[in-house]
Amino acid sequence: MPDVGSPEAVSRSVSNSNSPDYLIMKILLSLLFVALLVPAVSRAQSSEDGAAVRRAVLNYVEGFYEGDSTKIALGVYPDVNKRGFYIPGSSTTGEYVMEPMSYQEMFAYTRSVRESGRFASDSAPKEVVVFEVLDQTASARLTAYWGVDYLLLAKTDGEWKIWQVLWQTPPPAR
Repeated sequence: MPDVGSPEAVSRSVSNSNSPDYLIMKILLSLLFVALLVPAVSRAQSSEDGAAVRRAVLNYVEGFYEGDSTKIALGVYPDVNKRGFYIPGSSTTGEYVMEPMSYQEMFAYTRSVRESGRFASDSAPKEVVVFEVLDQTASARLTAYWGVDYLLLAKTDGEWKIWQVLWQTPPPAR
């Protein structure tokens, strides 16, 4: 009679679908299949969320570039907190000024772009780098013609929106 762990014994027990060895092997293979499947599903969701985060950031910048308030509404949460640092052209000291911008001011700006026809050029930068996407929050960086924006986004009601923006113009050359 072969040893319990020998190939002959395993072969005999596997061929018997009622044997404990066969049932254990079936359970282990099922668990292995599920373990391999779950990360693939989670990667697919993350990739969809990553694309949605990128789209929210692009809606934000394209809204400003194109004077399109609909894109602002699609990408930005109404209670957004936006603060930026720039050096005014009239500055003699070269010191930064901090300026907030509300949701309503974003709409006013897009309206002024649309009405004046001062659209950004086709070559204006709109480089988006998505740093991290979790299930409810994300972070990204945008390089635009006005400088660099660091953005925090949240997923509410299944949609990604920008909740926080901190930006600055390019630093002066030294």
